[in-house]
Amino acid sequence: MNTQTIQSDYLIIGAGIIGLTIARELRERQPDKKIIIIEKESDVALHSSGRNSGVLHAGFYYTADSLKAKFTREGNSAMRNYCKSNGLHINECKKVVVARNAAELPALHELNRRAQSNGVNVQLINLKELAEIEPNAVSYRQALLSPTTATVDPVEVNLCLKNELLAKGIEFYFNDAYIERIGGNTVKTEKHVFSATKLINTAGLYADRVAQNFGFSKNFTIIPFKGIYLKYTGDKQLINTNIYPVPNLKNPFLGVHYTVTVDNHIKIGPTSIPAFWRENYQGISNFHVKELVNILSWEALLFLLNSFGFRNLAIDEVKKYSRKYFVALAQAMVKEMDAERFTEWVRPGIRAQLLNKTTKELVMDFVVEGDADSVHVLNAVSPAFTCSFPFAKWVVENYV
Repeated sequence: MNTQTIQSDYLIIGAGIIGLTIARELRERQPDKKIIIIEKESDVALHSSGRNSGVLHAGFYYTADSLKAKFTREGNSAMRNYCKSNGLHINECKKVVVARNAAELPALHELNRRAQSNGVNVQLINLKELAEIEPNAVSYRQALLSPTTATVDPVEVNLCLKNELLAKGIEFYFNDAYIERIGGNTVKTEKHVFSATKLINTAGLYADRVAQNFGFSKNFTIIPFKGIYLKYTGDKQLINTNIYPVPNLKNPFLGVHYTVTVDNHIKIGPTSIPAFWRENYQGISNFHVKELVNILSWEALLFLLNSFGFRNLAIDEVKKYSRKYFVALAQAMVKEMDAERFTEWVRPGIRAQLLNKTTKELVMDFVVEGDADSVHVLNAVSPAFTCSFPFAKWVVENYV
């Protein structure tokens, strides 16, 4: 380990989309400051920032008083512009939200009301209009059209950002995991000691752990949820538009849906399966006993209390390990599916979902804590990728 302390004006922990966009915002405002990003992996976006669906959401799921409502609407436009100005791929495939029965129509109308409050362009459409937009979609009486929903390649976006930041003099230290705070804004990593005027924690799955070293995240802990998609490997172009169900508005998960990727592949998902440790992607990779004990204890308590319907959620989600059950959930939204050709499980992602330890509820909106010395992005869950540019601007303006 190099014991010589490396000094900087800003030290950012974590090279996901939030860390990268905050660094970009800082560089635009302060071109002469020294900015360092440390990352435990070998490159950017090897966790949720590069494993998400790539969907640019429109911003109609969220109540008007939420940060998500503001940042999703602005972020959709900002990310689209970034992709176009940098020659990155984008699929303007739109999205329809469909109802299974009459009982789901009030929630569909609520989504439309939220869209109007948030200034988001959506349209309630009838079944004839739905058939013209996406002939394979099935709905009850009405559907909701989101013309500004699109898909991009999240890895391509993150790599473009990394190259832009490198060209602007921002330094990256990869394969160099944060270990602990030594004192003040001096921290030890696997290879170095860093000290900064301002430390910015965008550590994703470990953001609460880092924050607790600085006296923050006292009321919160991260509960990981595993998201897996199932890819269509057939030859037909079954759909051309993203198809989503009406979600349960009491939790932050949108349900199994169809995504048309940036290269026109089709996948269904994701799951929202409670994970047992923070990087519980597959098998026993990245296994940590302490994480297992801590997370299982929280999940057992939530299951016992059935907080926010966790018991039912957990049971339903575990069923999705059955391909047959998983496919059946998606089959109800289309006329034709070619179910036997949904065969390839794509690499899973882990959602770093913040839990309020006092209320035993999942936190639905962005959470940031900090003081004059450090800033901690504790909750940057979906659609954080879509929100990243305006969210980064807000963090810098309000906390840095």
